[in-house]
Amino acid sequence: MPTLKIAGNDCFYTYEDLGHDDTIVFSNSLGTDLTMWDKVVHNLRKHLNILRYDTRGHGQSSINSDTVTIAALGEDVIGLLDHLKLGKVYFCGLSMGGLIGQWLGIHHPERFIKNIIANTAAKIGTVDGWNARIAQVKEHGLGSILDGTAQRWFTPAFRQEHPEAVRDVLEKFTQTSLQGYIACCAAVRDADFRKELSNLKVPTLVISGTQDEVTTTVDGEFLASGIPRSRHVQLEANHLSSVELPTEFATNVLYAAKNEGDFYLEIYH
Repeated sequence: MPTLKIAGNDCFYTYEDLGHDDTIVFSNSLGTDLTMWDKVVHNLRKHLNILRYDTRGHGQSSINSDTVTIAALGEDVIGLLDHLKLGKVYFCGLSMGGLIGQWLGIHHPERFIKNIIANTAAKIGTVDGWNARIAQVKEHGLGSILDGTAQRWFTPAFRQEHPEAVRDVLEKFTQTSLQGYIACCAAVRDADFRKELSNLKVPTLVISGTQDEVTTTVDGEFLASGIPRSRHVQLEANHLSSVELPTEFATNVLYAAKNEGDFYLEIYH
């Protein structure tokens, strides 16, 4: 699979040109990699070309700095699209990927047909909370927050019924570059789009998990109320809704991609 040098870092990606008219790009959450989308894209290959990449400092993508911003991570996406000579595409990002999607929708609306942002918020967490997590992993490593991560990411039922899937995701988590994880924690900590949502002009689908305590349904409602052309759906899942409910997740993504217009349904502005 190819690697592209962007801003001095290696960006690992996979592009499946399946002969469709449109392409969708997927952006992973903090502490995961592009494999988090495996089951979702399985349901979408008949309809869309698929572009996935590892966010800087995650998976097989490198990072050459101790700090990074959501803006820089967004520019990585633009650099990747430019390299592949892709014009307007669909975007789907979860959690940190959803923050990247918000930045892209505000600053590069001309590059996106529609925007799907899942299990995210205009402002995720608190400064103190992120600083505490950074201090914890600096001193004790990513393994020290493994149990808490599992509880934040998956419902108790999913953890019990799909232990292999949980184990696979957590294994990827422990393999994440510590430098990359800390840098991206700071990027998420510092991102705040609460006053900029009205500038997000790309039609946007917001997906929330009803059992997600990290980015709640209230956060989803706030996003949808602030983004001019938006729709909000809720899935019976925790934070990694794309892993827990890949078929339902893909169904909503496909509806957003294929429905004409701006899909004003539950929320109309």
